[in-house]
Amino acid sequence: MRKLKVYLDTSVISHLLQEDVPEKMADTRQLWEMFKAGKYEVYLSTVTLEEIADCPEPKRSEFRKNLEQIKYTVLGITDEMETVAHKIIDMGILTNKSYDDCQHIAAAVVTECNCIISWNFKHIVNIKTIHGVRAITNLTGYKPIDILSPTVLLESEG
Repeated sequence: MRKLKVYLDTSVISHLLQEDVPEKMADTRQLWEMFKAGKYEVYLSTVTLEEIADCPEPKRSEFRKNLEQIKYTVLGITDEMETVAHKIIDMGILTNKSYDDCQHIAAAVVTECNCIISWNFKHIVNIKTIHGVRAITNLTGYKPIDILSPTVLLESEG
């Protein structure tokens, strides 16, 4: 059976160290163990790496150290991804202020990931974005994609 292709946004990586939300941190660490074991094909984009690079030390080094523990593929942002990101804005799903989030979603959609994993409930893991992205994939012929929190992905394993 083929492994699920999962796209991680920066929020997942940051929650490995998010001690103020212990339940989310615990779920993220449990999922990270599955990544380390190679249970999923993990993808992230250059946007993720840029967001990590913008973090202050010692967080930046910790995030990079965690990424070294897993195998993942880095996706460069293509013109096609930019087009999808702009479509997300044009359809009123997100605004220009959330352009990085649009790029995360677009990278996952264009590369046909099975799901986007995120703790970003404000912009990504919410009904408006989920329905909007579903509309875009339906209208443009891209494969449907699930948008989930790490907790929901873990629950689907049980």
